[in-house]
Amino acid sequence: MFWRYVACFVLPSLAAQVPLGLSLDGKPSLELGTFTTTQPHNSFDSDDSPGLSSSSWRLDEPPPANETGHFVFETVNSLLQHWPNTRYRNGHTMVPGVIPKGTLLYHGAVNNTIPTVPDWTATDPEHSILFCKGSPDTGCWHLTLAATRPLKILYFDGTSAANTLIGPLDTQDIIAWGELRPDRRFEEDQRLADLCKWGAPYAVDGYVRMEMDFEVMLCDFTAGLEVVSWSHLASIAKPVSAVTRIPNFIMLRMFEVMHAGSWHNRYPGDTRIILDLAGIVSLYDTTLAPSLVGSRDGQERCDHDMKAISSADIKAVRRSVSRILERDQGDTSGIDWKTLFRVIVERYSERFELIDYLLDPENDSIVDPALQVHVQLRVMLTPYIFHSTMPPSASHDSSNSWATPVFKACGTAHTSSILSYISSLNPSERLLLHAVQMTSREICRVITKMWVSGVLAGLDVYLPRDSTPDAEQMARLMSSWRQELGALMTWLDWSVWVKCRPACGPEEMCYLPSWPINVPRGRRPHHPPYHGQFESSDIINTDSLSLRDRLLMQLASPQDDDWKKPKPKCIRRIAPYSF
Repeated sequence: MFWRYVACFVLPSLAAQVPLGLSLDGKPSLELGTFTTTQPHNSFDSDDSPGLSSSSWRLDEPPPANETGHFVFETVNSLLQHWPNTRYRNGHTMVPGVIPKGTLLYHGAVNNTIPTVPDWTATDPEHSILFCKGSPDTGCWHLTLAATRPLKILYFDGTSAANTLIGPLDTQDIIAWGELRPDRRFEEDQRLADLCKWGAPYAVDGYVRMEMDFEVMLCDFTAGLEVVSWSHLASIAKPVSAVTRIPNFIMLRMFEVMHAGSWHNRYPGDTRIILDLAGIVSLYDTTLAPSLVGSRDGQERCDHDMKAISSADIKAVRRSVSRILERDQGDTSGIDWKTLFRVIVERYSERFELIDYLLDPENDSIVDPALQVHVQLRVMLTPYIFHSTMPPSASHDSSNSWATPVFKACGTAHTSSILSYISSLNPSERLLLHAVQMTSREICRVITKMWVSGVLAGLDVYLPRDSTPDAEQMARLMSSWRQELGALMTWLDWSVWVKCRPACGPEEMCYLPSWPINVPRGRRPHHPPYHGQFESSDIINTDSLSLRDRLLMQLASPQDDDWKKPKPKCIRRIAPYSF
């Protein structure tokens, strides 16, 4: 959408994954409660877990290196939120949903003609105003629409409106064209037309994507919509006679779009789109897209893409999306998955931040930091520490099996009741269940292991030991805890922990380098994204651009990692602007 703005207004005016254990029809590929010998804890089925091998609840047994449940978990926890979908631009997930009756959508135009073909709308007028094209003499036209019924949509996660080669458009291309076509990344009109053609049999009204803010690509401006206003506005173009103290109008408007997008940075995200999580389709589901297993082996999440997807898997993905769009809305268990995911994040996210702070060796003002950490660990585990929980008097149990009941009770607390009616879960819900199971299991494994080491060191007043640790033992314990918590938080990778430190001032806002402002230009990447199969770079040479265009398409900082791994920073909310 952004490039339509550049072309039509700005430039002329300036002159190895682990299978999740579910088959394509949603049935377990293994009997519930059983596991392959190579991946002994791929899932578990109840508090008692009668079918699990003993190693499934061993405190020294981390998840497989290729597990994807935590990726699904954080994806679900991040849907329709600008911040996390800016961190990880390459979306892997499609979710059906609705835009409720009465919701307003906005469209900036060059004249007073309502589009008769598929076109774009914005969820915030700050975004659509960018496309309200006209000179100061002619003004511009701005359309406000309201939904007269629930509009059926399909949402693509990630920065799915970014016209880059690295993969943000791939899920759309799979649906629209049945293949990856990064060479057609600027063919936005045709992509939308083909998406609408594909979605017509399922009565899809539009598609939701994200760039600087969220946008809704409508297939028909007359279907389920009414005109609220069709306004002839004053142009946003800077008058020729404007005094120099007026801020550059392009930078001002670009910032305000980013600012509007930031309103949806965190949970609950953009609430004007209601997603149906019971219809989620994710390419992190390794039973759906097994061809991507090897390509993610050893890769950081920022490097995950779909270049290795097979034609068979593309067909399977399209079939899955078709099924969820045509399914009966009653085909669901009724579980509030969104709240379940959120409960887990709220329960642990701030506590982990606090413990991470307490473990920082530079915080030398904290009295008895090891004891303070242990108190926090016991608080988290209190609902799962039974009256019978007792360590042996001597350290003969190297596996610390006495704490296994604590680990199991914690790890299944949010899922054991769901398993009593697992037969009512559809394939998408089974994927969600697995994500909660695997995430909960690893959280509880680590905090139980940390708590056990504190108990054995004599820090637990409820389970006293005969001896007290000396300073050297405490130093080793704190170091071990730092490593264990650090590894857990890295594995979870929750975007709630990514923030500006220290917090920004009143004239600033916290910002992640975003499309299109910060995309690298004028440099070649070290490794062409598509290895010569297609055009080999997102880079746009700015040597021939005017100064104003360079302000619009501001160069990213010198390191490619600042684009691939955006880091939060404070930027100004008033002129002079800088991204």
